[in-house]
Amino acid sequence: QVELVESGGGLVEPGGSLRLSCVASAIIYPYYIMAWYRQAPGKQREWVAEITSSGLTNYKGSVKGRFTISRDNAKNAVFLQMNSLKPEDTAVYYCQANSGRNNYWGQGTQVTVSS
Repeated sequence: QVELVESGGGLVEPGGSLRLSCVASAIIYPYYIMAWYRQAPGKQREWVAEITSSGLTNYKGSVKGRFTISRDNAKNAVFLQMNSLKPEDTAVYYCQANSGRNNYWGQGTQVTVSS
């Protein structure tokens, strides 16, 4: 069992930045691909970005060039640096740890982009 705790969400104006953090209760390297998802009101949860144990990254097209995912294996943590935020980025952001066999989610952190 892996518990994930996200933090770093908040209210930011369009064009601003936020850095989300996700800390795991267990060792995540090299067992888990770590990912961020988000869910906007009235919409389905969608994948945003992921990072493999070797550091390979992938991004949803609409965030590529603005968001950066990274991980600190020594701290069992994954981060999402979000720059040039837009109102359409408003959502609850969730951290996921996926080993292929097991899949764990955090409780989410709210990100609101509004002037």
